[in-house]
Amino acid sequence: MAESLKCGKKTAESIVAGIKSRAAALDRKIVLCEGEDSRVVEAAAACVKEKIARIVLLGKEADIKAKNPSVDLTGVEIVDPETSPKLPLYAHLLYELRKAKGMTEEQAEAQAKDATFFGALMLKNGDVDGLVSGACHSTANTLRPGLQIIKTAPGVSAVSSFNLMIAPERGNEYVPDGMLVFADCGLNPTYTSEGLADCAIATAKSAREIAGLEPKVAMLSFSTKGSAKHDNVTLVAEAVKIAGEKAPDLALDGELQFDAAIVPSVGEFKAPASPVAGHANVFIFPDLQAGNIGYKIAERLGGFQAIGPICQGFAKPLNDLSRGCKASDIVCAVAITALQTAEK
Repeated sequence: MAESLKCGKKTAESIVAGIKSRAAALDRKIVLCEGEDSRVVEAAAACVKEKIARIVLLGKEADIKAKNPSVDLTGVEIVDPETSPKLPLYAHLLYELRKAKGMTEEQAEAQAKDATFFGALMLKNGDVDGLVSGACHSTANTLRPGLQIIKTAPGVSAVSSFNLMIAPERGNEYVPDGMLVFADCGLNPTYTSEGLADCAIATAKSAREIAGLEPKVAMLSFSTKGSAKHDNVTLVAEAVKIAGEKAPDLALDGELQFDAAIVPSVGEFKAPASPVAGHANVFIFPDLQAGNIGYKIAERLGGFQAIGPICQGFAKPLNDLSRGCKASDIVCAVAITALQTAEK
C-alpha cells in the first residue's frame, strides 16, 4: 500500500503531536474546572510540562496536593473559587447576565462558587482563553454555564460538536489525508435546517483550524440529489441551500448518501456535477442518532480513532469531556481548545 495511505499508530500520534505543537505556539491560558479529579490534575501538570498551554486548575490547593503527592504541579495556577479575590467580581458579572431571568445577587454569589460556573465566568471576563470540564461531571453541568454565560457566537443558531476521526493502520483509499471530521455526534438530538447549516459551517472551520484539512463538506442523507422524497431529505436539502447562502465560498454539497460522498466512482455516477461528491472529508449527519451511530461504527468496526466530541459554536472555546476519559484525552482536549482560540 502506498505510504500516503498509511495512517497507523505513528501517524495518529504525529497528528496529535501536531495539534499539541500548534497549540503550544499560541501560548493560551486554559481553565480546568475539576481539581478534585486526579486525571485532571495529571493532565494539568502534563500540559504545563509540555508547554501546550498555561493552566488554571480550580479546587482547594491543599486537597489537590494531598490527593496527588506524586504529581509535580510546578507552574500550574491553582484557584479556589470559594476564596478567590475575584469571586465578588464574577458574582456581579453573573448577576448582570442573569438578572433578567430572575436571578438575585445572593443566588449569583452562591452560583459563582460552583467551579464550572466560576470557570465560565473567568472565560467570559477574559481571564482565561478557554475552558475544559466534564471528567467527573455531566455534560449538562458543563454546557449549562456555557450556554448561560458564554452563549453562542454571533450568527450561530446552535452549539454543535464534531469528532476528529483518524484512520487505522491499514490505511484507506478514501481517506488520503489520514483523517475525517464527523458532526454532530454528541450534542444536538435534532436540528432545524438553519441549525444544520450552521453546524456544517462551524465544522468546516474546525476541520481547517484543528485538523489542518481543506474542508469538502458532505451533507448526508439516505437520498442523493432528490433520489428519495421525505421530510428528512427536505430538511437536509434546505440546510444545503442555507449554508450556501451563508458561506458561498465553502466547498459543500448535498444531500448525499455516504457512498456518493466518499467513493469517487459512486459520486461521479450519482452526482456528476458535485464539487464534493466522491471526495468529501467532512461529513454532516442529519441528526444525533445517525452521527453517534456512524462514528461508533467507524471506531469499532472500521478501526478509526475518535477524538471528541469537541464543542463548537460558543462565543469562546468551551469543551466537555467524556467521564471515561484518560489524562491523555484531557491533554488533547486542552490543545484543541487552545487551537479554537486562533481566530477569536
